[in-house]
Amino acid sequence: MKSVVLLSGGMDSLVALADAHALGSDIGLMHVNYGQRTRQKELEAFRLIARHYGISRTLEVDADYLSLIGGSSLTDLSIPVDQADLEGSSIPTSYVPFRNASFLSMAVGWAEVTGAGRIYIGAVEEDSSGYPDCRKVFYDAFNRVIELGTRPETSIVIETPLIDMQKSDIVRRGSELGVPFELSWSCYRSEGRACGVCDSCARRLRAFEIAGLDDPIEYEQRPSYR
Repeated sequence: MKSVVLLSGGMDSLVALADAHALGSDIGLMHVNYGQRTRQKELEAFRLIARHYGISRTLEVDADYLSLIGGSSLTDLSIPVDQADLEGSSIPTSYVPFRNASFLSMAVGWAEVTGAGRIYIGAVEEDSSGYPDCRKVFYDAFNRVIELGTRPETSIVIETPLIDMQKSDIVRRGSELGVPFELSWSCYRSEGRACGVCDSCARRLRAFEIAGLDDPIEYEQRPSYR
C-alpha cells in the first residue's frame, strides 16, 4: 500500500518512517518548511534520511504563512525559546498554533492525488510537551474529517504508531529498526550543534539516557535530565 510519511527530520518522525518502511509501504516523504528557526537544518535532515532509505518520491512544501501568523517561539524570533521544563504542565512557547492540522491537510491532499491509503505522523501524546495537536483524540477526529472531506471512494487513514509511547521507548524502537539517529535533528534553537537545553533537546537527551543508549549528535551542552 502507498503511504505518505510526514518527516520533519526529528527523531519521532524518523522512527515513524522506519515503522512504515518495515511494513513494506510504498512511501512518499513529505516535509514542510514553515519559517521555523531551524528550517535549513531540518530540511537537510529530511533529505539525508530520504537518501538513506532510498526514497525518491518526496514533496517539500513551503508554508510560510505559519510564520506570518506567528505566536510561537519557533517562528517568531522576538519570542525566546524556553529553557527545558520537563515537569511543566503548561503549553510551551514552542507550540505552533494548529500546525499539525495544516500539515495533515496538505498530506491528505497529496495522498488523495497519489492514491496513498495511509498517512504516518510521529505524534507522541504521553511524553510530549503538552501540545494539544499531539493527542490521540485529535487524530481520531481528523480521520473523521478526512472521511467527510474527500471523494466518496477515497480511503485514507492517519497512522500514529508512536502516540502511546514514551520517548525512551521510541529510542529503543528506533534502535531495533536500525534508524540513523545521527541524521535526525531535534533542537529548536540551533542549526550548528544542538543546544542541549531547549525542551526538545532535553526530552531527546533524557530518552536516550533512560534507554541506555548514546545520542549520536553533537551538543553544545549535554546535561543529564534523568
